[in-house]
Amino acid sequence: MRKLRLTLYGLAAAVVTIGGLAACSPLTAINALSPGGDADTSLGLAYGSGARFKLDIYRPARVTGASPVVVFFYGGNWATGERGDYAFVGRALASRGIVAVIPDYRLYPEVRYPDFLDDSAQAVAWTAKNIAHYGGDPRKLFLMGHSAGAYNAAMLALDARYLGKQGMASASLAGWIGLAGPYDFMPIENKTARPVFHFPDTPPQSQPINHTDGAVLPALLIAANKDQLVNPVRNTGGLAAKLRTHGVPVEEVYYDGVSHITLVASIAAPLRALAPTLDTIDAFVKGKSTAIALH
Repeated sequence: MRKLRLTLYGLAAAVVTIGGLAACSPLTAINALSPGGDADTSLGLAYGSGARFKLDIYRPARVTGASPVVVFFYGGNWATGERGDYAFVGRALASRGIVAVIPDYRLYPEVRYPDFLDDSAQAVAWTAKNIAHYGGDPRKLFLMGHSAGAYNAAMLALDARYLGKQGMASASLAGWIGLAGPYDFMPIENKTARPVFHFPDTPPQSQPINHTDGAVLPALLIAANKDQLVNPVRNTGGLAAKLRTHGVPVEEVYYDGVSHITLVASIAAPLRALAPTLDTIDAFVKGKSTAIALH
């Protein structure tokens, strides 16, 4: 097992190296190594007006009937990110019979908090209204995100105001999934994130952990034990504990074999042996038994 893990770390390093040599990002390299044959795609669909108001859909190629749906928000400190960089997430979910929706949203410095949350809510509302045309079941609609994207998912799931502006109740969702999310980060230490949240006047209502009163949606919170960017004890552990005090069902999972970045990368086919992240997500979405936890 140790030899296999070392080999996988080598593969992860190679992916990063390939990305550099090819003058492209490591995510582009991961996409190039991730199979796409199990997904039908609809790319660049508009959910609003503007260059950043577009989304991509990945749907199972050989599934009959309506499939569960996951809207995935990527990370990047609310300042970087492109939906196309996360094709590997869409393909992976589609390979498990899940319709994946990956939207762009406006980023800093074009916007600051809370504008990107309104964008995210608009993408979710569009999905709820239209996803049946793409083989998805709007009654089984989940939110998911990594890092800053996990924050977006958490805020839409926990603070009813954002989806409410779109005429949609957050309680109509089936659940939400957070990967290495920042849920409790005041005072802000990350210098990139500070202007996004109006530092030093960051409003307390910007923190997901302050919106657990009235929370009802089941949550799957996954983190890397060795995350050096987002403290997993304070953020994942703290939010999970507070949700449980309100009777919300929470699955809380930590992995040793991944970092903040490779946690989401482990969804890709070449890196899945680093951690069973995709298996855990699949089980949660399909209402199966307790998620796989490796501490």
